[in-house]
Amino acid sequence: MSNKTQKMKKNIVFTNEGIQHSQEMNYSAAFTSEEDFNTFKENIKIEVIRYDNKNKELEFDLMGVDAPIANALRRIMIAEVPTMAIHKVYIYQNTSIIPDEVLAHRLGLIPIYADPRLFEEKQEEDEYNEKNSLKFTLKIKCSKKEQYKNYSEADLENLTPETYLENAIVYSGDFKWVSQGEQNKKFEENPIRMVHDNIIVAKLRENQEIICEVICQKGIGKTHAKWSPVCTAYYRLMPEININSDITGAKAQELKERCPLKVYDVQNNKAIVSNERACTMCRECIREDEEFNSKIELAKKKEHFIFTVESVGIYEPHEIVKEAIQILKQKASSFMLNL
Repeated sequence: MSNKTQKMKKNIVFTNEGIQHSQEMNYSAAFTSEEDFNTFKENIKIEVIRYDNKNKELEFDLMGVDAPIANALRRIMIAEVPTMAIHKVYIYQNTSIIPDEVLAHRLGLIPIYADPRLFEEKQEEDEYNEKNSLKFTLKIKCSKKEQYKNYSEADLENLTPETYLENAIVYSGDFKWVSQGEQNKKFEENPIRMVHDNIIVAKLRENQEIICEVICQKGIGKTHAKWSPVCTAYYRLMPEININSDITGAKAQELKERCPLKVYDVQNNKAIVSNERACTMCRECIREDEEFNSKIELAKKKEHFIFTVESVGIYEPHEIVKEAIQILKQKASSFMLNL
């Protein structure tokens, strides 16, 4: 395969005139050297670039695959990796300003810290039990703090409600887990809880209260977004920038300053590519300049994907990727069995 054909197959090229080779050509006769499965296995690679444990964010490169496989992995992470989420809400008292149905919807979106792999999926005919569900209760009432009980309305006028009221804000951490059956023993070392205790559920004023019970069950994001394990999971193609002919002196400095994302730098009076990954293909570097347009080649690699996965906190980000790969393997096996 010639270099030109190879470039057409592997790269999307960006010029002032437009975008070239953006469409995939994967039918059997498209190229003379189509790869077999063994070559595919040799070429596929995953490389972890960044892992942010505090924000539960993972960035990794997936190389040697086409867009359909990368997109399948992304969609599975968003919509098919199961989690536990609040599904039933029994409201016994709600005198807050929030209507019951809005409160129930808000509660459903609170992430639950529980490993879904330890639970069964509840079928429609099944009863809720310790194997397929979790239970939480909330009983909270807003009242004046002891030291402010004798204050008049005028005295309280310049104070925020949170200052003189007890339980003025209802947080996710106010929910109490109710163990069912042997759950207490099973989760003794890692108790069931909300992922974040500081999510605001509602705001109350004096004598307002909320009493409710919620049931969590296993599900997937395809059914409802509350079961999605990720805040976001997305990918972009890896940029490839080549300076085919030296750019020096004042022109090198101009090129450096042109790029809003600081992709270029000047070294030994010569322009170099210093931060290729940051490039968004805005093409500002080649816009309205024939010299730059002729010397700089901008492209994106069709088989190199930069993935970013941000977990809501139920799973570690790398666990979401692993679970998604297992689900993708199961889908492929099922497809092969049913051919």
